[in-house]
Amino acid sequence: MNNCINVEIAEMKIARAPINLISIGIGSCVGVCLYDPVARLGGLAHILLPDSRQSRNPENKAKFADTAIPALLADMVAAGAIKSRIVAKIAGGAQMFAFAQALDYMRIGERNVEAAIEALRKAGIPLIARDTGSNYGRSIRFSTLTGKVYIKTIAHGEKVI
Repeated sequence: MNNCINVEIAEMKIARAPINLISIGIGSCVGVCLYDPVARLGGLAHILLPDSRQSRNPENKAKFADTAIPALLADMVAAGAIKSRIVAKIAGGAQMFAFAQALDYMRIGERNVEAAIEALRKAGIPLIARDTGSNYGRSIRFSTLTGKVYIKTIAHGEKVI
């Protein structure tokens, strides 16, 4: 597809219709899609970790849920989105590896989802759909034309949220 922009791990990008924002291989990371349906403006953050305060190198705002979501929201508003119209969808947050003990720091996927939901709540952005958890990765294509998020997996089919 030539109308796609790839969003890599610890990146965030915005685009207008008819551009698609894509992220390939989302495991324990979380893809956060923000959308203004009137402006047909979307943003995608490929979040790697939940909390910038636990990092020695927090400069990359797109890397962390607590900084990526406010930064992506600010970028969208600067590009013409109206905050009160913006809605969110999230995908990812898998537990990719089995561990004998469920140590909190090993639950990266679950912690990423929790942090993304909390950051959306703090920003006042409604979360209208999600496909999170389990033990498999996902790839997503976010249509800025429709606001739909197309999710592909290796062994668990495809879905649209």
